Amino acid sequence: MPRAEIDPLWQDIDVIERLVREARTVAVVGCSPHPGRPSHNVARYLRGAGLRVLPVNPTVPAWYGLPVYPSVDALPEAPDIVDVFRRPEFTPEIAEQAIAVGAGALWLQIGVINIEAARIAAAGGLDVVMDRCLMVEHREVVGWS
Repeated sequence: MPRAEIDPLWQDIDVIERLVREARTVAVVGCSPHPGRPSHNVARYLRGAGLRVLPVNPTVPAWYGLPVYPSVDALPEAPDIVDVFRRPEFTPEIAEQAIAVGAGALWLQIGVINIEAARIAAAGGLDVVMDRCLMVEHREVVGWS
């Protein structure tokens, strides 16, 4: 889906700024152990910025000494943000799991565009951000580098 077709509702700057300022716990879905991957770099940045990172990836046992969870519904606590680095077709299920665990927001990273997932999450009471990078927005709003 071209970016021009994304509803501005899913890129609301007030929501983005509030989430970035208030979030303390972020589940990074698709967190990679490989330093060249965007999910790895974003998770490292968030952890370095003082946020609690809950890595999610069914194929990785640990990430920088942290346990890695096989799915969002296996998390030990409700994250403030579920930050998704998975292909768009997997995001509706992730949205449902985020609702089930009591997450505060579903954040679909740049290029992860799925209107159905956004609607599911919003209907479940979650804030939704789509096609934006949490690390970029955090740097912009908080100024941490």
